[in-house]
Amino acid sequence: MQLTPNDKAENLSSNNDSDSQPSSSLSSNAQLPETALSKQIDGVLKAIGNAASWIWILLMGIIILNVFMRYALGEGRIEFEELQWHFYAVGWLIGLSYCFAYDQHVRVDLIHGHLSLRTKSWIELFGILLLLLPFTCTVIWYSVPFISYSWEMHEISSAPGGLPYRWVIKSSLLVGFVLLALATISRLSRVLALLFHRKRSDIQPTSTHP
Repeated sequence: MQLTPNDKAENLSSNNDSDSQPSSSLSSNAQLPETALSKQIDGVLKAIGNAASWIWILLMGIIILNVFMRYALGEGRIEFEELQWHFYAVGWLIGLSYCFAYDQHVRVDLIHGHLSLRTKSWIELFGILLLLLPFTCTVIWYSVPFISYSWEMHEISSAPGGLPYRWVIKSSLLVGFVLLALATISRLSRVLALLFHRKRSDIQPTSTHP
């Protein structure tokens, strides 16, 4: 069924009215339009996040095994102790980008939820450009020599019987923040699309579920 010019005008008017009203039923991420760039980046982040979610199963298994060996067999293993925080660090760093891309991170704010979508988007825009992107780029910049030094020195754990190849776990810092930078670019493209290019043909409405 084709819409008449009057129907299109009414739909456009209702969309503009909904943008100007605060909405608490949906997150701002669910209301932001998708772009071709954000769909590609978010698809990659979703696949990586789903694969990395198995890390938490491995982490629980290591914790259970370590507790069993310590209290049932009377034997503690430093390797298992270090593997626990290694897996925790990797899971957290990789999951950070997924949470940001799909707006699943915790927000503690009494004001933001009552603002209109466009106001939220302006806050998001300045927050990304002035805070998140500079911080992410700074961490990436300084993590490269941090990892390189560890690799060149063949750094290992300082604990007796600890894990070797300390540069591997340090590399997760770089990987995690590169993924976060991609999630930030995706989010930025969606915010810019809503604020400045709402009528472009490459912008599509997003679903409410990741």
